[in-house]
Amino acid sequence: MDATFDLMTAALRSGGLFAALTVLNRRVAQRWTGLYRLTADRHLVNVALVDKLGEVCPSDLLSVPYDVSFCQFTLAQGHFRTDNSALDDRLTGHPYKGVINSYHAVPVVNAGGKVRGTLCHFDTDAMPLLDEDFELLRLAARTLPLELPRQSLLDACTTERSTGATSMVHR
Repeated sequence: MDATFDLMTAALRSGGLFAALTVLNRRVAQRWTGLYRLTADRHLVNVALVDKLGEVCPSDLLSVPYDVSFCQFTLAQGHFRTDNSALDDRLTGHPYKGVINSYHAVPVVNAGGKVRGTLCHFDTDAMPLLDEDFELLRLAARTLPLELPRQSLLDACTTERSTGATSMVHR
């Protein structure tokens, strides 16, 4: 894990959530690193998203119904990993099987033990995530803001061209 965890926590303190996720994203091959909040109406709403390609945030990544998300497996099992969803029998019949191929996620839980959302690395291309990077994701989920913002970010997607990544921020 080298010094990445320390860099991530320093970035969180100095630059906020997007800066912290950028540190995590630079380390892995997956295109996106995202933080999703679970809502009362059973959606996973994006709070922050880093895109290696720096493209405008796709609308279908902003809010995902719980029942068609891979996050549902993360929350049910305490984590979820698939290097290639197209070949993953656990996802038989799932609409995103073979669409989001690489998905690695952990739950974000508050101090009272209530699940607030998920932290994940994902990509449309199939690829592994090293165990060391998954453990870093797990540690990061314990460090990132535990009470995720309540406001939906559907109207707040901006692009940070200076870093070459898409940023989800509150206005």
